[in-house]
Amino acid sequence: MISPELTALSPLDGRYAKRLEGLRELCSEAGLIRRRVEVETTWFKALSDNPDFAALPPLGPDERRFLDRIVADFSTAHAAEIKEIERVTNHDVKAVEYWLKQRLAEHPTLAERREFIHFACTSEDINNLAWALIVKAALEEQLDPLLTRLDDSLQRLSLDCAALPMLSRTHGQTASPTTLGKEVANTVFRLRRQRRALARIEISGKINGAVGNFNAHISACPEVDWSSLARQMVEDLGLVWNPYTTQIEPHDMLAEIAHALVRVNTIFLDFARDVWGYISIGYFRQRLVDGEIGSSTMPHKVNPIDFENGEGNLGLANALLEHLAAKLPISRWQRDLTDSTVQRSLGTAFGYSALAWTSILRGLDRIEANEARLAEDLDQAWEVLGEAIQTVMRLRGLPEPYERIKQLTRGRTINQQSLREFIAALDLPDEDRSRLLSLTPASYTGNAEAMARAIVRFV
Repeated sequence: MISPELTALSPLDGRYAKRLEGLRELCSEAGLIRRRVEVETTWFKALSDNPDFAALPPLGPDERRFLDRIVADFSTAHAAEIKEIERVTNHDVKAVEYWLKQRLAEHPTLAERREFIHFACTSEDINNLAWALIVKAALEEQLDPLLTRLDDSLQRLSLDCAALPMLSRTHGQTASPTTLGKEVANTVFRLRRQRRALARIEISGKINGAVGNFNAHISACPEVDWSSLARQMVEDLGLVWNPYTTQIEPHDMLAEIAHALVRVNTIFLDFARDVWGYISIGYFRQRLVDGEIGSSTMPHKVNPIDFENGEGNLGLANALLEHLAAKLPISRWQRDLTDSTVQRSLGTAFGYSALAWTSILRGLDRIEANEARLAEDLDQAWEVLGEAIQTVMRLRGLPEPYERIKQLTRGRTINQQSLREFIAALDLPDEDRSRLLSLTPASYTGNAEAMARAIVRFV
């Protein structure tokens, strides 16, 4: 039998399927159908629990257990049954309703109440809540734990390399030194800020009828406080109630999540490109993997493939996320279906993000700092101390400090000896001269080490 991975249209369901099993279970068609079933049964129970809705008496313990088992035991085989019904109805949510009615028909007392499945609902009442539950679970169970692993790995690298001096390069040119740990800490701090922003987003939902006004509900049962009932039901699902909608929940929160993930991905994109460059100039070594081949023709190569794969998949993720953020909050008048087809790619966007993060995490596990190469680069860049020298000259009122250092260093290669001779000739207090003479590129790192170690406080 040919593996389905070989014939899958998307690499997420083909080449990379095993890496994304958790997300596939949540965000697949079967996952969406399961959440629809959960929402429909939750609404049924909410109606029965409301004392003002006399048409559906309170459920007994056995009836409630029966409904709960439908959700708890829901399987891919059940999803397939619903898809078979959909072949006839050509309507996915109606197929769920019909399947649930068939299930309730198996119960002696629920059979006569099965018309209260999908009572007064529009399809989007079910779909928006199903997607909200999927997104909530994807973030909490899959994406955030992966970000935590990345955060832990980056923090370890920051602390391990906190005191390891490194030549900076602004505009690609030699610049004031930092430490390797401080550069990694910059990424950690940025990542944590965006994770906090992502965690603050309210995942909202609605269940208020065809155009958001409970028209059918009120016409049938005006004695029920439908707004309160719907709000309680949505909040019982662990979501935030949105009282003002058209037929659709406006998807602003999905746009917020997409934009937040774009920012997270952009931080990782920036990091992956930097690490790729540092590997290229030898600041990082990659640990060898037995049997691995870097090039089909050049046996010596150890390519930074994990960071390259991460970069490529981050681009795909952000292309999808940016489209989702721009498209989903826009709907013609009270409803059009353009959001429905686009929304189905949420899982794909999450998948490419998770795939990229996993690649970067694997890349981090393979790299180690090359202290000798870092030291070598620093020792060839004595010109970077010109910043410190001209700043002290300014402090002591020496004439044209910037211009004199510029004449000495700009576009020229200088060494420790030539710099020491320049400092010795300056009319400076002995304390200043001694401090400048003791500087080396490796020691000229400001508070970089302290900042790298302090990253543990910025959670």
